[in-house]
Amino acid sequence: MKTLRCLLAITVAVAAVTLLTAAQRANARGKKIVKQSNKNFYHPDGTFHAVKAKQAYYDMMKRFGYPVYDKLKTDDFWAIDFGLGDFANVGMAGIFWWNDQKHDYFGHEIYLLPGQMIVEHGHVRTPEAKPKMEAWQVRHGSVYLFGEGEETNPCPVELPESQAKFITVRNAKLLKPGEIAALNRPEAKHFMVAGPDGAIVTEYATYHDNAGLRFTNPGVKF
Repeated sequence: MKTLRCLLAITVAVAAVTLLTAAQRANARGKKIVKQSNKNFYHPDGTFHAVKAKQAYYDMMKRFGYPVYDKLKTDDFWAIDFGLGDFANVGMAGIFWWNDQKHDYFGHEIYLLPGQMIVEHGHVRTPEAKPKMEAWQVRHGSVYLFGEGEETNPCPVELPESQAKFITVRNAKLLKPGEIAALNRPEAKHFMVAGPDGAIVTEYATYHDNAGLRFTNPGVKF
């Protein structure tokens, strides 16, 4: 009987350790990213449904307690899928609060749904502007910022399969609310992916000239 009790105690202890280890692994992985379905954001003919996309961002704003200003209800607030037809995985919304060429400064808010990626890109010099420099501060949610540097291995977040062959920078940094990071040099390639709750990110930058945008995916439309 004593031997049986010892065996039972050992079994319970092993089970407890197994459960604890599983829980620790789950915590290490973090909260699972649950994305919406692409079918929610496209018309039957396959064209992008910007109105439904914007509503998804409004819903996220309200969930975060972020004020939906009147300006965000105008055409100044935009949502795009980069012309790739994969909005649930690759897309964004944004608003340019200010873009001043004369004094060379720019204020931008970026909105990302859970797990959504802004495609990899860089900013080059144009006849109208020097290469854009940027810094990003997370207001709500979280993002994984990818840029130049040693590859982060393992990758901390799942990257969209549709972009796999166009990704050239793999150094990742997790940014949480209040945290800020900047581009390491002019013209450096970079992209970001939202965490499990989505993200609202303020961008501080020099003047933005669309003509200076260079995407590594040649199929991107912006």
